[in-house]
Amino acid sequence: MSSLLEIKSSVLRQVQACPSFRRRTEEELGSSSTDPQEPATGAWKPGDGVEFFAQIRLILKKREGRRGLPCPEVLLCSGLPAPAEPVDPNRGLRALTQEEVEMLYEEALYTVIYRAGTMGPDQVDDQEALLGYLQQVFGTSPKEHEEALERVKKAKAPTYALKVSVLRAKNLLAKDPNGFSDPYCMLGILPASGASQEPGPHKEQRFSFRKGAKRGNPLPAKCIQVTEVKSSTLNPVWKENFLFEIEDVTTDQLHLDIWDHDDDVSLVEACRKLNEVIGLKGMGRYFKQIVKSARANGTAGSTEDHTDDFLGCLNIPVRRDTGMSQRGRSGFLSYLLLLSRLLQFEHPAQEPNSSSWRGELSGPAATVLCLHGAQSNLSALQLAVLHWQVSSRHHQTRTLDYGYLLGLLEDMQAHWQEAASLPQEQEESLADSFSAFSEFALRLLRQLRDYFPATNSTAVHRLELLLKCLDKLQLFQPSFEICPFETELNMDIAAALKRGNREWYDRLLNTKSPREQPGLQRLAGLVELVDAVYEDLQSCYGVYASLFHSIIKIDFFTLTFRQLERLVAEEAWVLTEELNPKMPLEVASRLFELYLTLADIQRFWSSIPGRDSRSLALAGIHAPFLPAVKLWLQVLRDQAKWRLQGAVDVDTLEPMDTSSKHSSSAATASLCFSHIQELWVCLAWPDPAQAQGLGTQLSQDLCEAALLYTELLRKKVHAQPGAAGEAVSEPLCVVLNNVELLRRAVGQALRGLAWPEGPSGLEAGLPRPLLSCVQALEEDLQREARTVTAHLTSKMVGDIKKYVQHISLSPDSIQNDEAVAPLMKYLDEKLALLNALLVKENLNRVLEALWELLLQAILQALGANLDVSADFYSRFHFTLEALVTFFHAEGQGLPLENLKDGSYKRLEEELRLHKCTTRECIEQYYLDKLKQRSLEQNRFGRLSVRCSYEVAEQRLAVEVLHAADLLPLDANGLSDPFVIVELGPPHLFPLVRSQRTQVKSRTLHPVYDELFYFSVPAEVCRRRAACVLFTVMDHDWLSTNDFAGEAALSLASIGGIVRSQVGGGVRAGQPITLHLRRPRAQVRSTLRMLEGRTNREAQEFVKRLRELEKCMEADP
Repeated sequence: MSSLLEIKSSVLRQVQACPSFRRRTEEELGSSSTDPQEPATGAWKPGDGVEFFAQIRLILKKREGRRGLPCPEVLLCSGLPAPAEPVDPNRGLRALTQEEVEMLYEEALYTVIYRAGTMGPDQVDDQEALLGYLQQVFGTSPKEHEEALERVKKAKAPTYALKVSVLRAKNLLAKDPNGFSDPYCMLGILPASGASQEPGPHKEQRFSFRKGAKRGNPLPAKCIQVTEVKSSTLNPVWKENFLFEIEDVTTDQLHLDIWDHDDDVSLVEACRKLNEVIGLKGMGRYFKQIVKSARANGTAGSTEDHTDDFLGCLNIPVRRDTGMSQRGRSGFLSYLLLLSRLLQFEHPAQEPNSSSWRGELSGPAATVLCLHGAQSNLSALQLAVLHWQVSSRHHQTRTLDYGYLLGLLEDMQAHWQEAASLPQEQEESLADSFSAFSEFALRLLRQLRDYFPATNSTAVHRLELLLKCLDKLQLFQPSFEICPFETELNMDIAAALKRGNREWYDRLLNTKSPREQPGLQRLAGLVELVDAVYEDLQSCYGVYASLFHSIIKIDFFTLTFRQLERLVAEEAWVLTEELNPKMPLEVASRLFELYLTLADIQRFWSSIPGRDSRSLALAGIHAPFLPAVKLWLQVLRDQAKWRLQGAVDVDTLEPMDTSSKHSSSAATASLCFSHIQELWVCLAWPDPAQAQGLGTQLSQDLCEAALLYTELLRKKVHAQPGAAGEAVSEPLCVVLNNVELLRRAVGQALRGLAWPEGPSGLEAGLPRPLLSCVQALEEDLQREARTVTAHLTSKMVGDIKKYVQHISLSPDSIQNDEAVAPLMKYLDEKLALLNALLVKENLNRVLEALWELLLQAILQALGANLDVSADFYSRFHFTLEALVTFFHAEGQGLPLENLKDGSYKRLEEELRLHKCTTRECIEQYYLDKLKQRSLEQNRFGRLSVRCSYEVAEQRLAVEVLHAADLLPLDANGLSDPFVIVELGPPHLFPLVRSQRTQVKSRTLHPVYDELFYFSVPAEVCRRRAACVLFTVMDHDWLSTNDFAGEAALSLASIGGIVRSQVGGGVRAGQPITLHLRRPRAQVRSTLRMLEGRTNREAQEFVKRLRELEKCMEADP
């Protein structure tokens, strides 16, 4: 095999393999039958459509954020500080007079001067530091401070009391026979003198005890107290509280014993007798005896097992000698005023993050408040209530962190469940604070969008905490005897939200689309208003709804959507009725944009599971917008044409960049069609019948625009002067790539225009009108691509013919590969250039066109060289094989089934026939007739025959029975048919003459029933080409007979040829129906092949058939 057989295109090897499809037979090249119209002037301001499509891009970009339900992570895009909330100094506690401030200052100083107990680790133990802090808080001068301090020191000192809580004991000794004890506690205040075991020279003097001892009066009963007896237990639980007055807080001691009750003496009586002990010494001896008893009984176990689990606190009620106490001001009110003063001093109002302050008090402030609360005997619940009241009021004058307020409510809730109810006056004060805070919160919720914007994560977090505070307030409502809320709080919240929605909408309406403006001016503002409403609904659903629903059980999204949707629907109905009678194009464009957003609002509601848009006020809103949409689509059609015209005008027909092979106008056209398709999806017209009309018109407009673009390209490229001697035109390649890109873009756009239609009205997933439009445009663009391809390859026709002629004229002494090499080199160079310029689809088109050009050129070369040597045909056979290998390129080029189809089969057959002898060609002629199949079986009629072979007589019996549905070949609409029966090929049956039936006049269904015999040996009949040929003719008396049709029957299929005929009679065989036909291309090509031969046998065969061929009509 020659080395040239291995020639493969280096370019084709680089073409990526892809699934190929069978291409249809090439249609006649020509321009599209559709004559696109030029854009009509005056439909819109002419321009070039740039501004119009820029507006479309803005509309589409706006809709990008409206796909699917909003995501909180997308909406919460800002972490800036939350907007400042409104504060009002008048909403705080009442301002104090100068006199009241002075008395409060003395109250604070008194608290510090007469403090008792041990300070905690976080508190300040330095008295001077505490006094200096209070001086700063109240802003007093040193002189004023000294005077106030002097007055406090002259005041009467407070009395103290110790509050003791006996809770439980564990693992006591068993004193009773049953293994248990009956324990009780005895506790009392032991003076320092009685507690000392050895008298010292400097004993502390106790005024009251000494007086009592000297007078001999008994100790008061309150000095010693006992708990209840807990029978039969070693782990008693008492939970009893006791109060003891203390005269000397620095030296007195608390003493506690646990006893097992064994006698019948009541504990109360024992306690009374014990309190009758005279003198401190007796008291001391009694406690010493108790200690000895405990030590004696404690040998059985550890000390811890015989002591109770004592938990107590030092709570010192002060009988205060201050100005406020003298005027009847309770410790509750004093603490409230003092805490308010400290908060105002501690809260840094001027700092940037003052709104995040969580009530962190300094050490001195916490110490003063702790001392004052203890000295005022305020319970944990009262302290929690006070901190809430003061902080909630302070928040309305200087913003605090809602987390701090929520913590105060939670602390108050915890103590509320454990303690008894508050006094009525304090409960009323707490109820007032709840009302004031809820009123303040409702005012904030009315302006939700201003103070808690959905895009600000910090503000949304504050809203969450605020709602939790309101939820806590609702929990307190059943606990109040005096209810702070006239109605349910969540009802008040819902009412505030509704009022806030309406105020926000009215403010937006007055800003963007005031009702006093003319309709045309209002329309632009209404578009902006509806866009703002849509964005607000997204925020409500994505951010606010979950907060309101999870915390206070309010469906904020439904509440807001229903309200705002009704408002915008009313505004849209009124405005469309006003604008519809006289609608200029600008109004149509604005109304179209308005409808898109209204439709988005409807779809937003429907996209939420369980929501039905039929109940909305916007249901049916599309009806008044239909005229505007129709007019806008007309504007779109004209603007699209202007845009394409402008894009082609500035197009240089050069690739946009190295990565693309199309020019700028194709990219513009593709983008325009994509935008139009996206707009149709956005429109989503709900009425199916109207949608079909709009979609059909839009699809036709797109087709017109696409064809206009191809025509503009064709004119553009024809107007450019071509380079002399240039075989491959780069502008034509760019145009071909543009057409392919347009074909894909507009096809995708058209398929995206599908409208709602019943299943019966769909074909291939598309409505029938749209599918027809898609198919028609596909055919037109494919035809346009073939036309451009033909122009592109026409410049190579001359070169191809030259190289094919070089092959045909090469002498036999030159090797086949040398003769073919110039053609292969030329093709490789041109295809390398085409591969660089064309996209893959267009490269395949060019390859197919070049392949057809090569086949036709070789066929022409064969037709121009008759009666040449066999080497001539062998060389072209070699050329054909080399070209197939070249164009297939090991699967990277054209598929083999595409290469070996159409003209290739004809060329291969002619090459094969040219290599055959004359008799082989004649046999091929008859074999072609046997292979021929009628495309329209009933067009030329049918012929019924019966054939058999009589072995004994060595003869073939052929019976012509009848014919039906013959062609009417006479003027009267009938025919005069007869049948010629002959055997072929002639060289197999040289002595056999043809026979014919009688003529049946004026009929298309003749009946013959004629029998013919042919004496032929069976061996000859078994030859592959041996056949009986039936030719039906129309008999004409005054002119040449007309050919009606023919049919061939292989002799090898007749009974008796291969096996003996059963029955022995002629009529034993079954009738055979043959469909008449006309000779097709393969038969005629074989005949032409024989005509080119000069030998006698071929000429005689052709001469014998020439008269029959003259009668044949061209095959339709």
